[in-house]
Amino acid sequence: LEVAAESDEELQVQVWRDTCAARVMSPAADQWLSDFLGVSARLVYLPPESMRQVDPAYAQPGDQTGFSDGFPFLLISQASLDDLNRRMGLNLPMERFRPNLVVDGCEPYAEDGWKRIRIGELSFRVVKPCSRCVIPTVNPETGEREGNEPLKTLMTYRKEGNNVYFGQNLIHDGPGHLQTGMTVEVLE
Repeated sequence: LEVAAESDEELQVQVWRDTCAARVMSPAADQWLSDFLGVSARLVYLPPESMRQVDPAYAQPGDQTGFSDGFPFLLISQASLDDLNRRMGLNLPMERFRPNLVVDGCEPYAEDGWKRIRIGELSFRVVKPCSRCVIPTVNPETGEREGNEPLKTLMTYRKEGNNVYFGQNLIHDGPGHLQTGMTVEVLE
């Protein structure tokens, strides 16, 4: 599905400390989104001529992301979530952690030791563990915070310094196609 923008309106958008030029999709999209959410909202996209550089401490020059938290991909293994749920005595869904890549068939936290992987034709650099904020305590369906889990449990075994880690941030090496069920190959 490809949707064309109906507007040339440009806005400055801020994601953390980064400010970049975004384009508005259309007044109709804004209205639909506002009605659905019950608050005034705008649907914007990052046009090709706008760039948001990934943190240079973990990236190569030219590595970029859009409106993601900080990296284009967040990978978590199902085995890691299963281990966390066992430790908590809960059954939190993967959506709590908002990954866009979920892998299966490995040991819990195997992703912590990966440096490079390939999925289909795309290769990825595993650049940084994901330090967690309070977002995983928020139910994505209700938008409400539900206590201190999973952070409370993660702090007992996934804390380093002042951070709690769960999942890995990845940067892709070029364009390609991903789909559910593709094989993950650990290259390094």
